[in-house]
Amino acid sequence: MHRFFLPPTQTPNPSPALTGREAHHAVQVLRLQKGQMLTLLDGAGGTRICEVQNCTRGSVRLLVKEEKKLPPPPCRITLLQALPKGKIFEDIIQKATELGVHRIVPILSERVTTRLDEENAAVKTAKWRMVAIEAIKQCGAAWLPEICEPQTPARFLARNETFDLPLIASLHPGSRPAREYFDAFRHRHLRQPASIGVWIGPEGDLSPAEVQSILSGGALPITLGPLVLRVETAAIYCMSIANHELLVDTQGSTAEAFT
Repeated sequence: MHRFFLPPTQTPNPSPALTGREAHHAVQVLRLQKGQMLTLLDGAGGTRICEVQNCTRGSVRLLVKEEKKLPPPPCRITLLQALPKGKIFEDIIQKATELGVHRIVPILSERVTTRLDEENAAVKTAKWRMVAIEAIKQCGAAWLPEICEPQTPARFLARNETFDLPLIASLHPGSRPAREYFDAFRHRHLRQPASIGVWIGPEGDLSPAEVQSILSGGALPITLGPLVLRVETAAIYCMSIANHELLVDTQGSTAEAFT
């Protein structure tokens, strides 16, 4: 069943309509006809099974046949990703969305080669949000991650935002496996973290001064193994580790994946 996206403000009634890009894709690409069924995602937990009532070139009128509301994930993961070169960041958004990230913050660190003025940053951010929308349509995720505008590490740290488990991928001595921090948190609090922040540097890594400021803000250095990973690999690695550890119950055993 094909999936489409409509934000919550456009799906308040039993007869929503696809317009714009979504209508074009439904009519011109997929050739949907009256009576066919599709899935409508609103990115805020709402999933609706709809029947096509009418198709025109610019609009597809739907009738909601079934709907459900899914709660947000129990742990909100924020990926603080330094901007890599080219279109690699789009791949990171796609994969992180598939892995259930709550928010992605593009970081303009010292060694980032991409420089954006205010106008270009807004255009890029809008494009990245479209990438995230396409990703939830592909994987069926009920929640659309927030894609923030690019900012420096100093600007983000100035917000004094706290995470239950703040982490930074680091090549420096003293970094520990992420599992040790998860185990320590579960032992101390008898629960899983409700929020995780993960910092990942660009090609060439974050500068020593940036690493120090992030560590001073409370982040815990994690190792990703003995090999130097590409930026996109490091992001997927960290999201996968977080997802795996969140399946472990507070007694240290792996939670049942199926009931």
